[in-house]
Amino acid sequence: MQTLLAWLRLLRLPNHATAVADVLAGYLIAAHARVLEWPPAALWGAIAASLCFYAAGMVLNDVFDLAVDRAERPERPLPSGLIDVRTAARVGQALLALGGVCAGVTAFLSGYPNVALVGAALTAAIWIYDRRAKTTAFGPTVMGSCRSLNWLLGMTAAGGPTAAHEWLLPIGMGMYAGGITLFARDEAGRSRAGTLAVASLVMVVGLAVAAAHTLLMAEAGGGAAWLRGDRVTSWLLLWGVLAASILLRNLLGILDPASGRVQTAVGNAIMSIITLDAVLVLAACGEQWSLVVLMLLAPFLVGRQLVAAT
Repeated sequence: MQTLLAWLRLLRLPNHATAVADVLAGYLIAAHARVLEWPPAALWGAIAASLCFYAAGMVLNDVFDLAVDRAERPERPLPSGLIDVRTAARVGQALLALGGVCAGVTAFLSGYPNVALVGAALTAAIWIYDRRAKTTAFGPTVMGSCRSLNWLLGMTAAGGPTAAHEWLLPIGMGMYAGGITLFARDEAGRSRAGTLAVASLVMVVGLAVAAAHTLLMAEAGGGAAWLRGDRVTSWLLLWGVLAASILLRNLLGILDPASGRVQTAVGNAIMSIITLDAVLVLAACGEQWSLVVLMLLAPFLVGRQLVAAT
């Protein structure tokens, strides 16, 4: 049981639900899904690829962080010796390769070769982030690109993006993830309030870019029936409330940049990815599919009882 929990900690189990939410939301919006029905094989393939890529990124992150974790987080699975480093490295590399295979299979199942290209780009981005970019000024940007590519994994499996404004979704949510990464950069110790403020600003801009998709979609006459009439204002209010709840936690971290406050804000921002994805799907695909995405909060919350999200 101790070994199993160590692996779950290494994988950051709860966060996998956010990766699935991105792929599911991307697929549904690009496919213009309106009717609730059993997902096609291409979507399941994209989800499998996303889970492999995310797991690989988490494992390899700790493999390359071993020296730092020995000093700052000695209780982590690798520095504590609960998991052998060479075993973790092999598992991480195997998961990264399996993610590429799943992306290739999804390209075949969907008939859209761009899925394989996105899978190859995601493989490179994960490796670059974990091996080189993480400790540099480019780290948050590379991590944001990973989240953008994860969105595109779902979108390309549905043949998208098919409209210019659909590109705002991976761009905006990628910026939001990049902001979270910058916010979490010094979470093991005491963060700098200025860095936290800049990170929060990046998150806000990302959320604004993603929200622009809904506005442009509604202006073009698209989206779910739910969005008709004056519902755009209601949707914006809902999006604003979610953004405010995220920024409130961030503000508490800025005012007191101690490790506990910052980690709480980061965990809340990560969990909110699922809710944000569900609200984007609400506008584009309607209530039923939005609830399906929102149900991914359940495995996130259950997983968080076992291991920490950060």
